[in-house]
Amino acid sequence: MKDSRQITQGALMIGIYLIVLLMNIFIPYIGIVLFFALPLPFIVYSYRHGLKPGLIMLVAATILGSLFGTVFSLPLTLMVGIGGLCIGTALHRKRSPYETWAIGSVGFIIGLVLVFLLTQVLFGVNWIEEVKTMMDESFMITENIMQQMPGDTEEVGQQIDAMKEQINRFPIYLPSIFALMGIFFALISQWVGYKAINRLENKRLGFTKFRNFQLPVSLLWYYFIAMLLEMATNNQQDGTLYLAATNVFTLTGVLIALQGIAFLFYYVHAKGKSKALPITAIVLTVLIPDLGLYLVRILGIIDIGFSLRNRLKETK
Repeated sequence: MKDSRQITQGALMIGIYLIVLLMNIFIPYIGIVLFFALPLPFIVYSYRHGLKPGLIMLVAATILGSLFGTVFSLPLTLMVGIGGLCIGTALHRKRSPYETWAIGSVGFIIGLVLVFLLTQVLFGVNWIEEVKTMMDESFMITENIMQQMPGDTEEVGQQIDAMKEQINRFPIYLPSIFALMGIFFALISQWVGYKAINRLENKRLGFTKFRNFQLPVSLLWYYFIAMLLEMATNNQQDGTLYLAATNVFTLTGVLIALQGIAFLFYYVHAKGKSKALPITAIVLTVLIPDLGLYLVRILGIIDIGFSLRNRLKETK
């Protein structure tokens, strides 16, 4: 009876996935909105039945998606399927919201890497060269426009050269880009999954308050070791050690900045202050990332390393 129920629900979820997949492919504007609904059938099914049935559903959905969709259905299904399976399985095993987010992030990162490799191997698409070509064309247009405008053409040329140098460093940061995209996709997919499961199962799943977001102290060691390695290997920017250190340093830095913003929300909650302070920090981080990220990252380091929240509790 149980196997029969699993098969029936699996077939239903695969059917829902195929409908959403085809809408995503053939209806462009609606497809952008529906993209984050693609992992939903995998989340719900693996939440109900666990890892092994979820894997069987993923294999079946991958085969059928490739048959009924386009050639790009294979990498897309693998990406959303692995990510959704990881989130659903974590929920099935009653992991905490942020543990589930971390597991889902790993799943989506694996999926993104598979998309990157499959599109290169099967379709001959070199994403690094495609991005470079697109950005070079944009720079040529911008350079022509700026040179026709009154002003210091030499200064304009230096600014454009600096921007081109950043684009040429794009391959170095590719692992960090995959990681940040995976974290973002997992966050949105998990939130959508919570809404669906709560509606279908009459549950009350959800993220805990962002102010309670807490990273382990060990992350600081990864951050500082990566920073030292990046400085030590700066003259060998093509080396594997430099690439690894740069990406670990970038990714852990972003996570520590999130910790800093979470602490600001915790502070205003504990002190009964206005939320203008953390909101201002977020705006500053988005508009002036060089300054904003630096400040909230320092705050995050202090919060993790010196347990600022515990000190706030002691002063109440």
